Amino acid sequence: MPASRPAGARGTGRRYVSAVGTAGADPLAVATHIADEELFPTAARVDAADALPRERLDLLAAAGLYGLAGPREAGGLEPDFPTFCGVIEALAGGDLTTAFVWVQHHGAVRALAADDASPALRDAELRPLCRGERRAGLALPGLHPGPSALEAVPAVDGWQLRGTAPWVTGWGLVDVVLVAARAPGDTVVWLLLDAVDQAGLAVARVPLLACHASVTVELRFDGVRVDGSREIRTTPYDPAAWTSGGDLRVNGSLALGVAGRCCRLLDDDGLRRELADHRASLDSSPPQAMAEARAAASALASRVATRLMVTAGSRAVVRGHPAERLIREATFLLVFGSRPAIKTSLLRLVR
Repeated sequence: MPASRPAGARGTGRRYVSAVGTAGADPLAVATHIADEELFPTAARVDAADALPRERLDLLAAAGLYGLAGPREAGGLEPDFPTFCGVIEALAGGDLTTAFVWVQHHGAVRALAADDASPALRDAELRPLCRGERRAGLALPGLHPGPSALEAVPAVDGWQLRGTAPWVTGWGLVDVVLVAARAPGDTVVWLLLDAVDQAGLAVARVPLLACHASVTVELRFDGVRVDGSREIRTTPYDPAAWTSGGDLRVNGSLALGVAGRCCRLLDDDGLRRELADHRASLDSSPPQAMAEARAAASALASRVATRLMVTAGSRAVVRGHPAERLIREATFLLVFGSRPAIKTSLLRLVR
């Protein structure tokens, strides 16, 4: 079902609104404060939940962080790329589950902000998305190399979706899903699908090692109808786009966030310097070297989480201990958002 705000939930983050909404404010400082004071202290409770409490996402919306990737004219923050990645890293170090649901929202924001996006759909959706009044997830099988698991078939005044989206995060917490489906003529059609039960749509929960409360599901489409007014754009299918450096760098911020939290708990300056080196490597790597840098960040998170686990000792095997949660999150990030080149690099690093 689409997300709705519980009564009074918006007030949870009011103290952050003026800080982010003011010209020249630092969204990274706000995100770091939220991560340290609000997210990390209660991350174990979220980790044990069946679904992420919506109040967590309301907090980020009230802080203006749902507009992180959006243009200023639509109410977005439009930061530089290092700040964008830094905010993701900070929130992931507070609570990966919350960050994992929230970060995927920005794919829809960026798609609607693109120059070739439907002006009518942009006008209707972009500002509410930037304010966090509406929230988005992702379903992008049409971008994957090879035959697509999800096809869009032209229909009268729109499209029909047939196939599977095996990984959609935030079901029940988001209002819309950005769908990229393979269309005729070797193209990809980008659609904004309402995240509601509807004819032809089957939803199956995917149980996860970590971030289970993100409510990640598989969507199965059997002729689901999408009106033409919900089409954002159609682009040529580009198999190389799935391995582009920008998206790999953004996903690397999740691993850096988990690694950074472990470094802080270990209070090890040497590890902090190593973390900074990996961040700099991700920032400076050209597209052809990004997979290796991304693999190294994930390997770092796994290694420092293991060190934290060993340092904590036997108490760390008790469910709810920070080390126990962080080592599962680091393991999860070894494979989330992976690509063949990342896997190859990781296998070299962990053998």
